[in-house]
Amino acid sequence: MYRVFEALDELVTIVEEARGVPMTSSCVVPRGDVLELLDDVRDALPGEVDDAQDVLDKRDDVLHAARKEAGETVSGANEEAERTLSDATSEAERILADARDRAEQMMADAHNEAERMVAGGQAEYQNLTDRSRAESERMIQAGRDAYERAIEDGRAEQVRLVSQTEVVQAAHAESARIVDEAHAEADRQRGECDVYVDGKLAEFSELLATTLRTVDSGRNHLRSPANLGGSGGRPTLYDYQV
Repeated sequence: MYRVFEALDELVTIVEEARGVPMTSSCVVPRGDVLELLDDVRDALPGEVDDAQDVLDKRDDVLHAARKEAGETVSGANEEAERTLSDATSEAERILADARDRAEQMMADAHNEAERMVAGGQAEYQNLTDRSRAESERMIQAGRDAYERAIEDGRAEQVRLVSQTEVVQAAHAESARIVDEAHAEADRQRGECDVYVDGKLAEFSELLATTLRTVDSGRNHLRSPANLGGSGGRPTLYDYQV
């Protein structure tokens, strides 16, 4: 393709540089050079250009054949669509009829079941009512019995509490008496203990006083002139006693 553009450029150059014919717009070009360049252009053009030209030459036939084929395709598609629509309509009607039949059957079954359940419910209701009435009567009687037992138990408990109150009061009185006697005994024993301790302390005080007198006498005896001169013997314990 590059040679095509190059040859065309050379043709343009030849035409631009050609000598013009006086009084006209024509020019004089070298025929051999121009023909040679045209041959180069023809040889450089690819084969697809010729094929394209052939297609262009046959385009009317191709368009006619395409229009014919498109028409046949459209007609076939319309026929197929009509046939498909007809089949779909028939199938839809069949499905609708089956659904209607099933719905009617289900409604009939539901109605029968409802009637059966109502009948069974009435019998069950009567049975429950009878049992409830019997149970309520039994519970009422049991409540009355329990109430009477509670009254009797309350009365017995009241008597027991009254008796227990008297026992408790007697016990409190006895315990108060015992406590008073215990306090009196404790006071008596405390007095006796105080007297005993006081006597013992008096005896101990007397013993201490006697001991002190004996010690003082012994000390005085030791300081006497006779004992200081050494003429007598040593004093004994009996010499210190008063």
